Amino acid sequence: MSSRYILIAFGILEQTTNNRQLKTDNRQPKTKKMKPSIPKGTRDFSATEVAKRRYIFNTIQETFEVYGFQPIETPSFENSSTLMGKYGDEGDRLIFKILNSGDYLKKVEEQLLQEKNSLQITSKISEKALRYDLTVPFARYVVQHQNDITFPFKRYQIQPVWRADRPQKGRFREFYQCDADVVGSKSLLQEVEFVQLYDAVFSKLGLQRTTIKINNRKILSGIAEVIGAQDKLIDFTVALDKLDKIGEEGVVKEMLSKGISETAIQKVNPLFHFSGSNEDKLASLSAMLQTSEEGTKGVEELRFVIESVKTLGLTSARLEVDVTLARGLNYYTGAIFEVAAPPEVKMGSIGGGGRYDDLTGVFGLKDVISGVGISFGLDRIYLVMEELGLLQSVALPKPKVLFLNFDVASNITALKAIKELRKNGVKSEIYPDTATSNKQQKKQWKYVSNREIEFVVSKVEGGVFTLKNMTNGTQITCSLAALIKNVAS
Repeated sequence: MSSRYILIAFGILEQTTNNRQLKTDNRQPKTKKMKPSIPKGTRDFSATEVAKRRYIFNTIQETFEVYGFQPIETPSFENSSTLMGKYGDEGDRLIFKILNSGDYLKKVEEQLLQEKNSLQITSKISEKALRYDLTVPFARYVVQHQNDITFPFKRYQIQPVWRADRPQKGRFREFYQCDADVVGSKSLLQEVEFVQLYDAVFSKLGLQRTTIKINNRKILSGIAEVIGAQDKLIDFTVALDKLDKIGEEGVVKEMLSKGISETAIQKVNPLFHFSGSNEDKLASLSAMLQTSEEGTKGVEELRFVIESVKTLGLTSARLEVDVTLARGLNYYTGAIFEVAAPPEVKMGSIGGGGRYDDLTGVFGLKDVISGVGISFGLDRIYLVMEELGLLQSVALPKPKVLFLNFDVASNITALKAIKELRKNGVKSEIYPDTATSNKQQKKQWKYVSNREIEFVVSKVEGGVFTLKNMTNGTQITCSLAALIKNVAS
């Protein structure tokens, strides 16, 4: 008998034995009830939370359009080849991979399965991945649609992204990004505009004393050059970017582990304690990088942005040079931005971005298109505003007029009136269940109170409506035309 039939026979025998046992003790197998849950790092949002989030969305979107940006959208998942290799090793590890459909293990060699080589296996069983951010998909979009785009192209995009990160306060595995980018221009005026854009959005949201940190990747390259660590640029910048998280000792330890010499680290030590005004920092950087052509160019670019913004002025934010800012992403080539929340709130960055002059070249574009962009971290902005009490005035969507339902015979008349009210832009609805007792009527009035509805139609008789203003307590009887006039004003 083949092994297949032996297994089948064993399965039948086992089931038969189980059935006999059940009949003997006259018991039914217990089914374990599973409590519904959602994956870690994701959230449900109540109606109130959605209303508050939309307020932030709308504020950002309106400001984007005031600054001349156009909306686009890209798919939630991309080909893995589009995403991998664009964010550095740390970023690549945080990309959610999607398994191929069907028998995805069929094409994997037996040897790979036995070796348990996850990296090689992944490339064979997963060809797509959830997007990690909106910038790389945007670069792919530009390359694919370059013949249909008028340059310079200013686009904004508000969509969710996914990262396989460890969930913690302000860090989620699914979250929204609100991006604005300009491609097709190398002008530093774009960087100046983006600083103003950040300031405009946070001012409208009531977020005072945010700090827009700025650096330049050319400065970091110049520093690596003068300390003799050009070949360790990525390791150097990734470690330096963690200064506020792991401290000087942690950064030094990581640099040493990456092969950066103690001599080089001693030369870079002044960066750990950089202080003074923006002008003081620029002067120190000029002196430090005078032997580096690239580093000097970075200082000049940074000085132009700092001086331009100082001349134009900011409403509520402040601009600060931060030479340790690197953001750890391989595609930045010029300016780097990061926004810190007001100092009284403990939160990671609530925005960031930078210039990426060669990103589109990765996708085979012959004429490399320069780009620069920023992102708003909606979820963190929401948490900051909640903590500061800045969202208390955001109203939950609700009807302006509610028709109580005390008489089933008048429902059609009420629905006709509601149709006319909606035509006139008045949010209206009818309580769905007819009250057949005083208790049920009280329930409807409680619904009015809980939802803070402004007007109530408590009675409909023929063409006459009893309308009560819940704000001041006045009550009138009126025609439909008069009803519309009263509530629409």
